[in-house]
Amino acid sequence: MPDLELSSPAFDHGEPIPEKHTADGQGTSPPLEWNFVPEATRSMALIVLDPDAPSGDFIHWLAWNIDPEAGGLQEGAPAPAQGTHGFGGPGYAGPAPPPGHGPHRYFFHLYALDTDLDLEHGASRDQLETAIDGHVLAEAELMGTYGRR
Repeated sequence: MPDLELSSPAFDHGEPIPEKHTADGQGTSPPLEWNFVPEATRSMALIVLDPDAPSGDFIHWLAWNIDPEAGGLQEGAPAPAQGTHGFGGPGYAGPAPPPGHGPHRYFFHLYALDTDLDLEHGASRDQLETAIDGHVLAEAELMGTYGRR
């Protein structure tokens, strides 16, 4: 079976994320699609981060307990359970690099898990990573870029 794949109809790997999915637009999450989910997968988890932020990895979305059979998340759809992003709230936070900082890379890390996670709403990245440790069956990555003028 091929490896887990993650893609978006909104942008290709390594290409710019449309403005509507950023803090300069509507800030809605981009649509995501996945394929080749391992048979034993019970749930999916997602970590979206910007490693180019001045402060280091900046979290834009933490999500878990996503139905693997859904095949993706629709544009703007919340995940069943979501953590706290770098701006301090839950859910998706669109790219917002500092003006004049150049384009940043935004990594969407998708994990196929052999379990559902028992995490509180608003959990941190560390809590999510601890919870998925030892439960990852496969992972996939999608990277988009965004820079302000």
